[in-house]
Amino acid sequence: MSKDTGHIIPEQPESWRWPEEKWRGVVNKIRAGRSMKPAQWPNGAKVAVALSFDSDHETQTLRWGHHSPGKLSQGEYGNRVGVPRVLDVLKKYHAQATFFVPAVIAMLYPDEQKRVIAEGHEVAIHSWIHELNSALAPEDERELQMRSADKLEEITGVRPVGIRTPSWDFSQHTMEITREMGLIYDSSLMADDDPYEILENGQPTGVVELPVEWIRDDAPYWAMDRFSGLRPYTPPSGVLEVFKREFDGAYADNGLFLLTMHPHFIGHRSRIQVLEELLQHISSHPDVWLATHADIARYCHEQASQ
Repeated sequence: MSKDTGHIIPEQPESWRWPEEKWRGVVNKIRAGRSMKPAQWPNGAKVAVALSFDSDHETQTLRWGHHSPGKLSQGEYGNRVGVPRVLDVLKKYHAQATFFVPAVIAMLYPDEQKRVIAEGHEVAIHSWIHELNSALAPEDERELQMRSADKLEEITGVRPVGIRTPSWDFSQHTMEITREMGLIYDSSLMADDDPYEILENGQPTGVVELPVEWIRDDAPYWAMDRFSGLRPYTPPSGVLEVFKREFDGAYADNGLFLLTMHPHFIGHRSRIQVLEELLQHISSHPDVWLATHADIARYCHEQASQ
């Protein structure tokens, strides 16, 4: 315990004792390879926009083995109010998006997933119950990832081709499982603004990374936990400003603008306006490609192979 602050300081794992071979091995396990940013987006578009919604709903509570009706009701809001509002806004602006859905949520709300697919969006893998990949035995992670894909296909009629790990938690085995499953993209890592190929142990995997970032995620601005110091201090206008600036930067760079949102956050009355005003801003620019993660990953693959 620190004498100055009274706070408990985690014990250092003495990584400073590691030989070079070990720390290089840790760093090089999963790295960014060649850029997969195409020379040109379809039809001469200046930017690719990948809107995504992590439909975690009740799994944010279930993942910890908790039973609180209050916390579960916050997740239920995502299905009852959030997703319908999001879908209505997307339809208004003719915007396609990707919904990353834990299998447990797909089972709780199959009609939600069927509507998402029917309206032209993508449903992709996002765990079984929002478990932490890195806390699992390799065989458990593999079984859950494969079982999740099977359940999503059973409910939606479409086999998922991409994954976002829960909490962007990437284990030493995640990429091996993803490759075994033949998935074409991941969206959990942060080594670039634009698409790149993932390397595993220095070797190309053929898997496109569509990179995420906490500043392009609504959760850090709006998450709330009454039993901790986690409080949403950022107003909708502040979040909109960040998102608009990120889009403007991607537009100027002819790059990728990828945004992560959660229906139980963005779906509230004061916050759904952020999505609507952002789409108004995006729509005011010419030559914008609004697409699913799968379509963007496929296009990057095609362009890279030419």
